[in-house]
Amino acid sequence: MNLSEIKKFLDEKVDQYNRPEFIENDPIAIPHLFTQKEDIEIAGFLTATIAWGRRDQILKSARHLMRLLDYAPADFLLSASLTDWAHFEKFYYRTFTTVDCIYFLKALKEIYLNHGGLEAVFLSQYKRGNIKLALTRFRELFLSFDAPARTHKHVANIQKGASAKRLNMFLRWMVRTDDRGVDFGIWNTISPADLLLPLDVHTGNVSRQLGLLKRKQNDIKAVDELMETLRVFDVNDPVKYDFALFSLGVEETF
Repeated sequence: MNLSEIKKFLDEKVDQYNRPEFIENDPIAIPHLFTQKEDIEIAGFLTATIAWGRRDQILKSARHLMRLLDYAPADFLLSASLTDWAHFEKFYYRTFTTVDCIYFLKALKEIYLNHGGLEAVFLSQYKRGNIKLALTRFRELFLSFDAPARTHKHVANIQKGASAKRLNMFLRWMVRTDDRGVDFGIWNTISPADLLLPLDVHTGNVSRQLGLLKRKQNDIKAVDELMETLRVFDVNDPVKYDFALFSLGVEETF
């Protein structure tokens, strides 16, 4: 297929999968449990953080975490005392242990109490540069509250080449807006045109099979390479193709 044919094919797949039916079996189902902006943000960020592995296990663990937060993430965190962290002493998901979980919750509390919340943190650096700067500075701030050394690996470092799949997925959820009702579009301060694809093994493999990506590693350089073409396909909303590339890999084993 030439680029025109690939674009047409992917546009059809975006239309097929960017629908409410997509939500049920995807991690985005967790923030969809909520209506308050801060709850959506916190639930989305925590869910995206553990979004690797089997989707059914991600959803199971994320729902468990929401139960521990009394299905009121913002209220729980903002009012949490030292004794409240005991709720999470047995929570873990794969390599995301109790230590990591409690640090993430404490860091989120700090960000909402003293830094204006997640949107404000990302926006402040985005306005000074771009999404990459926002990802870099967010990591620095998030880990600055005396993070345990083991927890650092759970926040992607694009300066060391990470694709930042989970952070970019979280940003897609918060920023993208359309009439489909999958992504939330509650952060209208960041342009969807500037988002980066949440590159993982599925989107990477499909992109290579379609001839959209030559680089073998799924790293930030591969994201840059792929984004060049996706922005040609749709300059205003290039990461909508995540629905197509991911679903072709997972649902259709393309």
